[in-house]
Amino acid sequence: MESSNGKTTITYREALKQGLREALQNDERVFLMGEDVGRYGGAFAVSKGLLQEFGEERIMDVPLSESGFVGAGIGAAMAGMKLIVEVMTVNFSLLAMDQIANNAATLLHMSGGQLNVPIVIRMGCGIGRQLAAQHSHSWEPFYAHIPGLIVLSVGTHEDARGMLLSALKSPDPVIIFEYTAMLNLEREIPIDAGAVDISKAKVLKEGEAISIITYGAGVYKSLEAAAELATIGINAEVIDLRVLRPLDEETFLASVAKTHRAIIVEEAWRSVSISSEVSSRIMEKAFYDLDAPVQRLCGIEVPIPYPSHLEDAAIPQKNDIVNAVKKMIRHD
Repeated sequence: MESSNGKTTITYREALKQGLREALQNDERVFLMGEDVGRYGGAFAVSKGLLQEFGEERIMDVPLSESGFVGAGIGAAMAGMKLIVEVMTVNFSLLAMDQIANNAATLLHMSGGQLNVPIVIRMGCGIGRQLAAQHSHSWEPFYAHIPGLIVLSVGTHEDARGMLLSALKSPDPVIIFEYTAMLNLEREIPIDAGAVDISKAKVLKEGEAISIITYGAGVYKSLEAAAELATIGINAEVIDLRVLRPLDEETFLASVAKTHRAIIVEEAWRSVSISSEVSSRIMEKAFYDLDAPVQRLCGIEVPIPYPSHLEDAAIPQKNDIVNAVKKMIRHD
């Protein structure tokens, strides 16, 4: 639905689909492969209709073998194709971890710079929709740990529309995390939205009281929390990390130098997480800018439960962010 301000209202799912469709239109070397991406239209309907538009050679259904089809994608990328591989949900990606960590991430180094692997691997990620412990995971820290990968997190509709287009220009393997709990969420984006910068974090809201640093499914929750905090006079800054490897520390360190307080919000488990790394870098490089210890608000360290109320309790929600910020400010 278009509005008069040069923007259109769109679901997260449709934004992902538009970016995918544009990528296929822009370059005949681009093709998509994954489980049920063709005739079924994708497990989450992101590729629905693309088989009819682009044909079987470019929208390729594959057997249920993540190691097999990710490995085939790596080979095709090395041969000059522009591959988009869809891994249905992030938990299935562990079956392809050998291909991703031991091949895609290392071949440039091990070949002395002779072999690039320009593959893009999209993964359904995150917690929500009562998918229980089988399919509810926020495993971005696993991949952000691996040198040789570029790791992106799609926390906004504008990034859903444009991150893939930019990732396909990279000579190196790119992992893109897309959040299944957000698929039906509607937001406004510019009508002419396209490729976005995938090298920088983004300040989504300016503020001076505290830096709320987040990514993925934490982005809109943090923005909503910041809006509520503003009503009681706490003007929070909200930063979407967007790029989890390599981290754009310049952006969040500059924010901490301005606000002098930081809280990091993520759905992933607290131990050995993205927030652990961000907190460490703040303490190492901006310690004397801090007026209070860095705080982390993360997922509870349990397998994600099925019941909706327990699922909600296992990850940070808007009210948790609001209460944590209030406690930090009032304690000061």
